[in-house]
Amino acid sequence: MHRRWAVRASLQEVPEEEAVNMKDTIISVKHLVKVYKMGDLEVHALRGIDMDVQKSDFVAIMGKSGSGKSTFMNIIGCLDVPTKGEYMIDDVDVRKMNKDELAHLRNKKIGFVFQSFNLLSRTSALENVELPLMYNSKITSKDMRERSIRALESVGLASRAHHFPSQLSGGEQQRVAIARALVNDPVVILADEPTGNLDTRTSVEVMSIFQKLNTNGITVIIVTHEPDIAAYTDRNISFRDGRIQKDFRVEKPRNAAAELLTMPILTEEDTI
Repeated sequence: MHRRWAVRASLQEVPEEEAVNMKDTIISVKHLVKVYKMGDLEVHALRGIDMDVQKSDFVAIMGKSGSGKSTFMNIIGCLDVPTKGEYMIDDVDVRKMNKDELAHLRNKKIGFVFQSFNLLSRTSALENVELPLMYNSKITSKDMRERSIRALESVGLASRAHHFPSQLSGGEQQRVAIARALVNDPVVILADEPTGNLDTRTSVEVMSIFQKLNTNGITVIIVTHEPDIAAYTDRNISFRDGRIQKDFRVEKPRNAAAELLTMPILTEEDTI
């Protein structure tokens, strides 16, 4: 059977299906190394990581404390730089960027969701979602408000837009954080232990939102130490001693929305 061939910019011929995969790659790291120096001691956090993440992947990064997963997430989130190796995000070579360019890249291409929500306590849900847009001088106040409302609608919280974090449950606060991560239309969402502070049902609700966003074409990468949470993703990558130990596709990811239909809704009396 004959294969058709596509042509790289370098004029090197590659199979067409490979060229399509290259085009669909959002994140590419090659031979990634990170060494921290503590006096005379060198700590090798990453020891040569090779990984590609495609558009619409839903990835769980797993591993014990000290395995390198947090260092890896900091690097792909442009919060840290590798000692050696290559890192490309959405065809942008991160190695060639200065601090200001990295900050701009973070704001435009990456949405962050944290375990502790990281919301401003004296600011409404809507205003928290607007924050990433404030760094964009080209967007008007009206557009900022409209985009933030749409982001809250996408996580089912439009009716709570003017509530403060103290007036929201933990699950609602995390949904505000997800809306904030979405508001700039990032190419990837990075979530660090997004269910770590949540009860079981609320955790499933959050994973249901991530699955819905992923189904709509958004690339999502989460760090989790919980195999039950990783089971909702379609790809699991395990780190150990700064190296990738396992990288496999989940054959049948759990369906969070379907599971929610079978789970009881907790009342305030249940949580006392």
